[in-house]
Amino acid sequence: MKYVSTRKGIEASAPETVFQGLAPDGGLYVPVMVGACGRLGEASLPAAEKFVLDTLFGDFPEEVRKSAIDRLSSRFPAEDPVPLVEKDGLYMLELFHGKTGAFKDVALSMLPVFMRHAAGGRRVLVLTATSGDTGSAAMQGFAGVDGTEIIVFYPATGTSRIQRLQMTTPSEANVHAVGIRGNFDDAQAAVKRIFADPAIRADAAKHGITLSSANSINTGRLVPQIAYYVLAGAKLNGMDGSVFDVVVPSGNFGNILAAYYAKLLGSPIRKFIVASNVNDVLARFVKTGVYDPGPNFTVTNSPSMDIRKSSNVERLLWMISGGLDGDIERACAETTRMMKDLAEKGRYELSASAKERLFADFEGGVATPEETEAEMRRMREAAGYLVDPHTAVATCVAKKLGLPRDGVPCVVAATATPYKFPETCLRAYGEDVLVAPPPSVAELDKLPVAQTRICDVAAIDQEVTRLF
Repeated sequence: MKYVSTRKGIEASAPETVFQGLAPDGGLYVPVMVGACGRLGEASLPAAEKFVLDTLFGDFPEEVRKSAIDRLSSRFPAEDPVPLVEKDGLYMLELFHGKTGAFKDVALSMLPVFMRHAAGGRRVLVLTATSGDTGSAAMQGFAGVDGTEIIVFYPATGTSRIQRLQMTTPSEANVHAVGIRGNFDDAQAAVKRIFADPAIRADAAKHGITLSSANSINTGRLVPQIAYYVLAGAKLNGMDGSVFDVVVPSGNFGNILAAYYAKLLGSPIRKFIVASNVNDVLARFVKTGVYDPGPNFTVTNSPSMDIRKSSNVERLLWMISGGLDGDIERACAETTRMMKDLAEKGRYELSASAKERLFADFEGGVATPEETEAEMRRMREAAGYLVDPHTAVATCVAKKLGLPRDGVPCVVAATATPYKFPETCLRAYGEDVLVAPPPSVAELDKLPVAQTRICDVAAIDQEVTRLF
């Protein structure tokens, strides 16, 4: 599979994209895909991952791909680690059965295997910005992995208590978490700037260190997530289904982009529904074709979606601006134009042809914090099913848009366990309903806090360079 960067079309192998994280031109690496690739037969997570990895990560040796799947299977030993359960007319794709209770656990169980191979014995410092879930999953994934070190930057306020404990209690010598006095957008911008700073990279190289990322800007994070939606399609077809719609609570756009790639691989998805909280830039974008973060940022009860500048949208821009047609030059020129407009004008607008493609595939909707907690109560009353606030945003938007409709099944990405958000659950349900926490959550209050560093946004560079 050929990969190119979204801005200058720089070519790279799959291992190079994992090792580098961000492309040298400041863009993201994308696979050059034109046309569907086929369908999955066996409906199991390992089979879905093998199908995806064989297609998109064929540059990795077969034994590396197998090792990544074996590591995933050892961390998800259940017979069905990604259940698809029907609740209140919706198919809930439960992506939260990993150790940190979030959909990131699958990919971040596999990324260290790809990273070690791509590094070829070189030391790697993994920089990660998180709005709450990526950080803890990345720390669990890389803890104790030889030749790697990871530093996670998370908002010091805005995450839930459990999310913070998941990032501050790991004590392995190669993992670090730093709270910032700012939000996810601040952390993500700083990490991208550090990647693009030749002086910092040169200083790292002088110490024998290469910088990389565990965010979904890294193909090694994004590609394994595609298997979720390949698997969902296989499971639904096993129920004599055909096409289906997908609703994804969206922040940095990586999870719903994975579903989009799954369709390119043959999963029969009809519509992609972006579910936003009141930080609704993505829902507005898929409705208008204009990406305008605006000045307002709100801390909500679905903190992993409190994002206004979503990195993975850039990959979608590239695809619908010519990449899907194999016109790499046009796709790169259009993506560069829009990223320049975002930097200089604070917004950008798709071309007419790109808008047509966007509107054909995507819809969007918004749930306020109040609607989110009301939806948590409604799902419990209607189906006896507890959902976390992010998943509640998705089911609320699904119901607002009249899904399921036209007899087409609707799959909702259930992205986190409610046990990660006890404060919101207590408000929503009016009583403590979280009576059987997973062992990995129950043990958190008994663990000592090992990560205590807090910094201003301006000091993020120093937090990185102190590890050289």
